[in-house]
Amino acid sequence: MYKVRLWCIKRSRLLETVYLVTKPAIVLGLNAAKKVFGRFLDRPVIVVERSIKGFLFDCQMCGDCVLSKTGMSCPMNCPKNIRNGPCGGVRENGMCEVKPDMLCVWVGAWDGASRMKDGGGIGNLQPALDHRSKGTSSWLKLTEKRSGDE
Repeated sequence: MYKVRLWCIKRSRLLETVYLVTKPAIVLGLNAAKKVFGRFLDRPVIVVERSIKGFLFDCQMCGDCVLSKTGMSCPMNCPKNIRNGPCGGVRENGMCEVKPDMLCVWVGAWDGASRMKDGGGIGNLQPALDHRSKGTSSWLKLTEKRSGDE
């Protein structure tokens, strides 16, 4: 999984494009399915999201996905769960101080963001994670935001 995560960071521009192209269809499809199936759809969506994002990004299903702002590098993979930039212990070679054989999540995030068209989002401060959302779907959360805006 770690090698796939690094592959995704190196191809963050491609994945950003895929995300931007598929997001409207995902939101539209989920909204339509929610009208038919209601909350019965939640569990299958969570399973699909966990499978796809888990494989590609080692997704921890925090319920508040910021991959599009962090260069396709999930900050929840940081052993210290730091959500807004690297800690003071990043080694000179860019490796994590806690897991020396792992690239610092934030070194990867900055690399991935530099490749993205809209990579400037990495500079935005992310709010603290609401741990009550752990295990929930950020895809379903997108549909709630969208329907609330209209």
